[in-house]
Amino acid sequence: MSSHRNAQRRLIVNADDFALTEGVNRAIGELSEAGALRSCTLMSAGAAFKDAVRTTKEYKNLRVGCHVVLVDGFCVAPAETVRALVDGGEGQLRNSLPRFIADLQRGKIPEAQIEAEAVAQIRRLQDAGVTVTHVDTHKHTHLFPRVARPLIRAAMQCGVSAIRNPFEQAWSARLTRGPLLRKLEVAALRNFSNTFQKLLRASGLKTTAGSIGVSATGTLDEANLKRLLDGMPEGTWELVCHPGYNDAALGAVRTRLRNERDVERNALLAQIPAAVRDGRFELIGFDEL
Repeated sequence: MSSHRNAQRRLIVNADDFALTEGVNRAIGELSEAGALRSCTLMSAGAAFKDAVRTTKEYKNLRVGCHVVLVDGFCVAPAETVRALVDGGEGQLRNSLPRFIADLQRGKIPEAQIEAEAVAQIRRLQDAGVTVTHVDTHKHTHLFPRVARPLIRAAMQCGVSAIRNPFEQAWSARLTRGPLLRKLEVAALRNFSNTFQKLLRASGLKTTAGSIGVSATGTLDEANLKRLLDGMPEGTWELVCHPGYNDAALGAVRTRLRNERDVERNALLAQIPAAVRDGRFELIGFDEL
């Protein structure tokens, strides 16, 4: 069910891609310490997984969810049990989001395998001593009901009580200065929102009123962030962001966000702590929904 309040503005600033590189981990830890965010989602098969787990123990205010990766990464479940997800040697997943979506919508990827992989990824965090506050997905694949259903089941099976609402509301997209194509994609995918809400009500999982910053992915500079914060209505929202350091380690991994991670890190530092101090909104984590 949705748990946002109408009497105030509350914001979860969630950094995705925790464990992608040590530079991403460092940025997230520093932002947590600076009061710019309180939430992140960790990639179970990320190259910097061990460093990410260590970082969670160092920064006590940092809430951690599971960033379930079904595309552009590696499986955590035994490859032979999730064959429909695997597309290469050593458990490699598809590296093309459009191909994943096409195969998903054609029924080529059983929901049971998505659920098994999501459970394996969540359990890996829990086995490492991480308290998993919520789940979301890399590339927002749970916009699609054929991912949302098994992801919700996986969360419930693992005792996780919250999930990202991946749908960006029209007000957020309207305030974003970014590529028109990205905005059109976000608007089209909003058609799945009603199905997501029905699944959520049946499950009892908690979520926000919606995500902001989705249309701004790749363009979330200080000006864009300020517009979003200034225009944010009452309720509980999640700002989706990807801060990091554009270092040599980032240059060695597959990601379209490179210098943009530096830009986002600086924007968050410049805008979020000051806005919280001014009482413009309450900064929370998913465990406070």
